[in-house]
Amino acid sequence: MKIKKIAISALMLGLILSLAVLPGSAAQEETEKKSIVPPEVMTVLETGIQTREARADIPFTIIQNIYLPARENLHSVFLFECKNADLGYVSVAPAQIDLAEKKDEEKSSFEVTPAKLIAAGHAFLLFNKMEKGKPGDLVKEIYIPYKFMDDGAEYDAEKVEFYSTGYPLPAGDYLLSMALCSQNLERIGTQYYEFSLPDEKTFIKKLETTPVFFAKDIQRMQAAELRSEIHKGYFTYSVLKIEPNVSRVLSPEDNLDVFFYIFGTSPNTQGQYDIEVDFEVVQGDKVIIKYAAQKYPRGPIVSQPLPLTRTVKITSTDEDGKKTERTEQRKLDAGEYALKIKARDNLSGNTVEKSIQFEVK
Repeated sequence: MKIKKIAISALMLGLILSLAVLPGSAAQEETEKKSIVPPEVMTVLETGIQTREARADIPFTIIQNIYLPARENLHSVFLFECKNADLGYVSVAPAQIDLAEKKDEEKSSFEVTPAKLIAAGHAFLLFNKMEKGKPGDLVKEIYIPYKFMDDGAEYDAEKVEFYSTGYPLPAGDYLLSMALCSQNLERIGTQYYEFSLPDEKTFIKKLETTPVFFAKDIQRMQAAELRSEIHKGYFTYSVLKIEPNVSRVLSPEDNLDVFFYIFGTSPNTQGQYDIEVDFEVVQGDKVIIKYAAQKYPRGPIVSQPLPLTRTVKITSTDEDGKKTERTEQRKLDAGEYALKIKARDNLSGNTVEKSIQFEVK
């Protein structure tokens, strides 16, 4: 079920209250007392942890960390990219083609393509606290079996896809050591990624936001996931399935569906917020689109669609030299732009400004 954008704000209030249900509990918590990482994988991860030297048996790149609030911790999402061929897709169900009634010339030119391709393996995540710029204590191990399917007729071995995984963690500085492994553990690819999660309690006299991103699609799931998973093309947050625009490339017909959370705001005695956000599309120093200020009385999660339409003033002169003016709505021209965001909590007077680049093609 796709959520209509005009209804997302109402959903967010209930979402905040249900944030205790996030990946990471259940079976993953039961393994904390003993290592769940096979010795051969742990050796590879520990060998590179000091130098951050990756192993490229299965090449992949961690491209972004997005974090969003949970009831006690911050749900940290990691987006990574991997080429299809490197995940080792294999045919699992060849198409059943009956060639008995075909002519000989048809048989010789007919290619049987696999109905489905599948890539399966294991992922292991280690989270170490960073202490004075160096990896410190190991605070979490996670094991995630993964399996992806692709349509054989549309499969492109050279295509690079993005994937996600996530886990809720307390505020602090961390090093993520991540391994993708083949099913028999003969191929092990690793990456290392430093990241920081802020302490929401420190935002008393100022505002701050989570990483700002654009969403292509947001759907509501029947229930929140109870353990960490790896997803292809989207990530999950509580009961939401979110497809981010990783490339930040849009067509003129698209909306800028901007998504972020504002730290440091508080409701009044009636439980209402007084949050106001200004949005502007700029190109260089020139303001191209200025949107009307948006209010968020229900809470500090912002999920806002912004049409890429600018108002152009056109002046014309008739035969008598009389000038007239009219306005016209036009889509953005191809080019590189930035969305400038200024959020204000009117109850405290605190503000925060952010900017995110995007391209129109």
